[in-house]
Amino acid sequence: MPELPEVETVRRGLAPTLVGARIVGVELRRHDLRLPFPKDFAKRLRGRRITELSRRAKYLIASLDDGQALIAHLGMSGSFRVESIPEPVGAFALTRNKNPNHDHVVIRLENGAVIYNDPRRFGFMTLIEGAALDQQDFLARLGIEPLSNAFHAQALAGLFAGRKTSLKAALLDQSLVAGLGNIYVCEALHRAGLAPDQAAAGLAGPQDRPTKETEKLVRAIRDVLEEAIAAGGSSLRDHRQADGALGYFQHQFRVYDRAEEPCLRLKCTGIIQRRTQNGRSTFFCPACQK
Repeated sequence: MPELPEVETVRRGLAPTLVGARIVGVELRRHDLRLPFPKDFAKRLRGRRITELSRRAKYLIASLDDGQALIAHLGMSGSFRVESIPEPVGAFALTRNKNPNHDHVVIRLENGAVIYNDPRRFGFMTLIEGAALDQQDFLARLGIEPLSNAFHAQALAGLFAGRKTSLKAALLDQSLVAGLGNIYVCEALHRAGLAPDQAAAGLAGPQDRPTKETEKLVRAIRDVLEEAIAAGGSSLRDHRQADGALGYFQHQFRVYDRAEEPCLRLKCTGIIQRRTQNGRSTFFCPACQK
């Protein structure tokens, strides 16, 4: 499933085309994805101009000129691609997926189109009033954005204080830190030198103040996410950027999917191990992650 860096990469790829563009038509090639489309979905989008394209956790949010907001989630295999329309509407070069049955939504603009393709159909799109964004169920429960100014050591210590759950489980809890997924949590914990199964509460010192480990973890999370975004995300299965290019951060993994390989930390002689934790694969170095 695309994580924060992949979704942010898609947002940056789509923004030059979408922001300021007017939607001249929407074609729905099925009545639902993971969820049914809202009533009059295509009609409500037609004629609207997109004023902003933002991201919240793993959700894309397109603000419209009438106060509505189009929310999209990529699910496990969803992707957008941008295409110009040199031919009559409906003739698209399907360069990224040869099966047109996977092109489920076509958003036509004045000089092109944005097409949503999703082989597994675990993504979704919905349309709500922008003023109600904070009350939307799947957005209201989200925690701090890890690339925002609100994400700092003191905030993280406060979130983790008294929590008996593991450090990795706490980082994957979207109500605490929004947008982090399995890959980047494994990578950040390795960079910070922290064991994934230690108690999250250990990152809060007296009076819930941050420890040195908390400071290191915050820096590691920011660094990993920023590097992954710069690399276009990680293309393990389905992720591609809006122009069809593959991300390449997977070539920079230090622990993820490297079980039984040597640790890449300087002077560490450990071997990366894989462990199942809360139903997910955890990759870590037992020698340098304490």
